Amino acid sequence: MKRFIWLMLIATINLSLFIPVQAKTWTAEWIWVKERFTEPNSWVALRKEVELDKVPSESLAYISADTKYWLWINGELVIFEGSYTGGPSPVKPSPRVDFYPIASNKYYDTVDISPYLKKGKNTIAALAWYYGDDGQKGTHISSNKGGFIFEAKVGNTLIATDETWKAQTHNAYKKVEKKSPYRIAAWSINYDARNDMQDWTKEAWYTSHFNDERWPNAHPIKQPPRPPFFDLFPSEIPPLVNYGLSHCTNFSEESFPFISDGTSIQCKLDFNKNFTPYFDIEADEGKVIRVASNMRLNTIETLYTTKSGRQQFEGYSWSNGRIIEFSIPKGVKVHALKYRWTGVGKTPGYFESDDAWLNRIWQMAENTLYICARDNFMDTPDRERGLWIGDVADQASYLFYSMDQAGRDLLKKAIKVTLAFSDTESGIFAGLGPGRFRELPAQSLQFIKQGIWHYYYNTGDVETLSYAYPFVHKYLLLWDIKQNGLPTFRTGDWKWTDWGPQETIDYDVIQTALYYSALVAARKMASELDRDENLAFYNARIESIRLAFQKEFWQNGYFSSDKMFKDDRANAVAILFDLALPTQFQQIVDNVLLPNHYASPHFEWMIYNAMAKAGRYKDAIARMKERYGPQVDNPELSTLAEYLPARGTENHAWNAPSTVLSKHIAGVKPTSVAWKSYEVMPNLAHLTKVSQLIPSVKGDILFKLEFDNDTLNIVLNSPAKTTAKIGVPKILTQTSQILFNGKEVWSNGSERNEIPGIKFVEESNDYFIFSVKPGKWDILAR
Repeated sequence: MKRFIWLMLIATINLSLFIPVQAKTWTAEWIWVKERFTEPNSWVALRKEVELDKVPSESLAYISADTKYWLWINGELVIFEGSYTGGPSPVKPSPRVDFYPIASNKYYDTVDISPYLKKGKNTIAALAWYYGDDGQKGTHISSNKGGFIFEAKVGNTLIATDETWKAQTHNAYKKVEKKSPYRIAAWSINYDARNDMQDWTKEAWYTSHFNDERWPNAHPIKQPPRPPFFDLFPSEIPPLVNYGLSHCTNFSEESFPFISDGTSIQCKLDFNKNFTPYFDIEADEGKVIRVASNMRLNTIETLYTTKSGRQQFEGYSWSNGRIIEFSIPKGVKVHALKYRWTGVGKTPGYFESDDAWLNRIWQMAENTLYICARDNFMDTPDRERGLWIGDVADQASYLFYSMDQAGRDLLKKAIKVTLAFSDTESGIFAGLGPGRFRELPAQSLQFIKQGIWHYYYNTGDVETLSYAYPFVHKYLLLWDIKQNGLPTFRTGDWKWTDWGPQETIDYDVIQTALYYSALVAARKMASELDRDENLAFYNARIESIRLAFQKEFWQNGYFSSDKMFKDDRANAVAILFDLALPTQFQQIVDNVLLPNHYASPHFEWMIYNAMAKAGRYKDAIARMKERYGPQVDNPELSTLAEYLPARGTENHAWNAPSTVLSKHIAGVKPTSVAWKSYEVMPNLAHLTKVSQLIPSVKGDILFKLEFDNDTLNIVLNSPAKTTAKIGVPKILTQTSQILFNGKEVWSNGSERNEIPGIKFVEESNDYFIFSVKPGKWDILAR
């Protein structure tokens, strides 16, 4: 019934626009200071005192801002950098033109504030930051007016922003100019402590001790859903995880205090993180402190002008890096140098083996994924922060082995925002949403298979699939089929497919394979959603392209649209998307994937997966070690770069080499929607130990394997509502006995005792295969 309701809804809406039902009717009004509604880069402090006769166990507050806010209750920090940018939907259907953002609705956060409240007087305070800038990479659509809104029902008491709140421009925050190229919407910080309001002290303006009698009342703007903020919808993502203030690795608490000698202080983080810098100093008035990141392409920095005496400060415009560079004038006494790490959700997933190099690249990939996840999945946190959907598709390949539910939610947001801001007339959806609109057909096609379908297959979120499917189908209609049975080539705004030597890219083969994979994914979507009316279209095109691909592109040992091309990217996707025959796999690996190293990280991870699919696990690892060696072998690095062997940004989202380790070496992957069933088929290559934790939508899956010449030990913790198929690999000299939880289930070629939850399935060339119900299983083969 639930699926039918959603299908009926999708059938009746304009495909150009999806606006969910508004979650609540607002009593609160948007508020701001009267005199600086439209001044870009404005910071406003807001306060409200309320009396409560009791505090219930839960009190939900609904909060939003254009653009960001920090929330305190009774002086305690509740939310650090609230209000996600980017979406959720346009105000009305509109044709899209690049560099022309269209009016957007906004998100609101939902926060339980009861733990911070008390009986009697309570102080609600917020610092709101209005960007007033969209950024050049489409990450934000400004309302062109600053605003903050808060509403909570605490027992019988309604707390809602209106003209009774106090609002004061925070004059310590000064104007700054953006550095060229200023691609991002956020600004650097220029803070003059001589105009502060006792920030970071016990008497700060956000505490209950502060006297706000001289503050003017807030200026009410309008209640939702009126412009310029329009409708408000619940955020797809929970508030950022705040890991708190931490010392740098080279400055412990015992390192302080010291007197600065005026040289740059290099404050090292344990790995590359998104951070806000903090310091505690003692100085004369008028000294200027500069804080920056070691990232070459970072454009966010902090300038701080001192007041006289002891003072603390945290720069709220985040940047990323593995070294924070503090430039503190000579003679200033330094009591602390710290940073705050924040991010979307957490990364409980891990891979470990007896090959330290593989462990390190897996962790570097996870670090890269996490640092590129914030308001949206982005290409890189320092230079652009753009929602390139090809990068998102790459991230989706290893997201499900690393991140928790917040990561899955962020991918859902990327899907919904990208499609909501599509072109209403042509059906084109493109990268860089919501503010920009640039179609790269290779990325849009990849996004269908490796973004949208992969999201559904790993989560079972039928509502999002139901929403996405009409956009997918309409986009695939933009291609025609030529007389030779292949699809026409679509250039879009940019035919870009990959970096690497451009003369080596076989555009025709790659786009054909990507279009084919998108058709196959769309057919699966149609089957899941009972959209049988579209199946004939998919079937005809899939069969036409499958036959024509072999006829037109096979060159007696590799695929190419012209014999001059031996493109590793094109031949890898031919294997991955089932356009290559299994009998062709070894020729492709030997003729192309081993000798030709043209791909950038955007396709490199797919080459490893293709080699693994061909059974060439050792060769895949060898290629990985050759291509990524300069980065992994550099102990200073903790994330993976934009190019190979290493150039561009030091942290670029499309690095997914960890996928092959989780999916093919540990061998863990879903075999039905939402991990209802999955398989564990390890292919150890040269390894003797391997562990993998997968934070699946069904719960954590833990797999461990270790063997020597005589025994093979396996641990599998399988969550509820799953069925696992586990292959005990034939890596012993001879396997005579297999036990589950100490009980023999197989011996000398035949099944033995029946154990509830365990069923022997078959013996293949490489495995003894068992079906396993949920639970903890200790498996011993000897």
